[in-house]
Amino acid sequence: MRKETMTPRERWLAVLTRQKPDRVPMDYWTTDEAAKKLLAHLGCRTRRQALEKMHVDYVVTVHPKYKGPRLHPLQDMYGCKYRNIEYGTGIYRELIHSPLAVYNSVEEIEKNYQFPKADWWDYSEVPSQIKGREKYPIRGGGSEPFLMYKNLRGDEQAFMDLIENPEIVEYCMGKMFDLAYENTRRIYEQIPGKVMITYVAEDMGGQTDLMFSPKQIRQFLLPGMKRIIDLAHQAGAYVFHHNDGNCSRILPEMIALGIDVLNPIQWRCPGMEREKLKRDFGDKLIFHGGVDNQFTLAFGTVEDVRNEVMDDLRLLGEGGGYILAPCHNIQAVSPPENIVAMYKTAYDHGWID
Repeated sequence: MRKETMTPRERWLAVLTRQKPDRVPMDYWTTDEAAKKLLAHLGCRTRRQALEKMHVDYVVTVHPKYKGPRLHPLQDMYGCKYRNIEYGTGIYRELIHSPLAVYNSVEEIEKNYQFPKADWWDYSEVPSQIKGREKYPIRGGGSEPFLMYKNLRGDEQAFMDLIENPEIVEYCMGKMFDLAYENTRRIYEQIPGKVMITYVAEDMGGQTDLMFSPKQIRQFLLPGMKRIIDLAHQAGAYVFHHNDGNCSRILPEMIALGIDVLNPIQWRCPGMEREKLKRDFGDKLIFHGGVDNQFTLAFGTVEDVRNEVMDDLRLLGEGGGYILAPCHNIQAVSPPENIVAMYKTAYDHGWID
């Protein structure tokens, strides 16, 4: 059996800097229900035990502690309210109240609504969150404001606003990008030089094409994202860009903006084929993800999972620049045997000569 010569942090850093790791790094994204089934299958008591048993190079995420105005149960700091919905194999939190849905102008929002402020969080606990975990990659800060904008206005209205109420979109997105910037800056301030990855995300892609026009992306998203990306690079962090579905049309502009890592690589979406991504962007991006959880992990056999992992190592990992992971959160319907097969195959065959 091969012997590891790097810590998870060193392994990630080697890939991010286009150096040679001892093996392909592996990451872990899952729902609570899938994680619980996996722990039982492996006979482990904790998530950390299970991931170390499977040799997963997982990421430690740091975040400040909320200390702002008191929140009601199932309410967030933006005033959005939720309820837990059972879907058979687990529970998801679904939105039931959008606090900005009743307003028709920026003036009304300014008069009646208070956006959260960075002072609502206590950042002094951040250093303690990495104590004893220094050998792992550290993730902190970042942004994904349109996801929250949809909650504030409601999904339908949020997309209509892009055309009918652009001034509301710009105002609200500006507030949320400002908060994300300050939150990120304060995290960096607490642990200088320790954050390796900053998550600058936005789901722009649907199953077949973009959900926004490129013009809307340029107007409402890119300027704010650029601020966070520049801040991350100034702090020595790499920008981890999550963008679901087929986002291929906007990738050249995201690369020009400064993203370093692309996740989740939903290669079954037309336009996101692994061979095409590697050919067109392999010298500009690190790829993270790639193991399909819509079909392969959820409904495939163990052999199907093994074959897909081998394909990912060959297609995305050729010449380096790849971190293997599921292409989104593993759902409870995925058999634990498939999850174990994913990591075992990558561990057995991902060594770099």
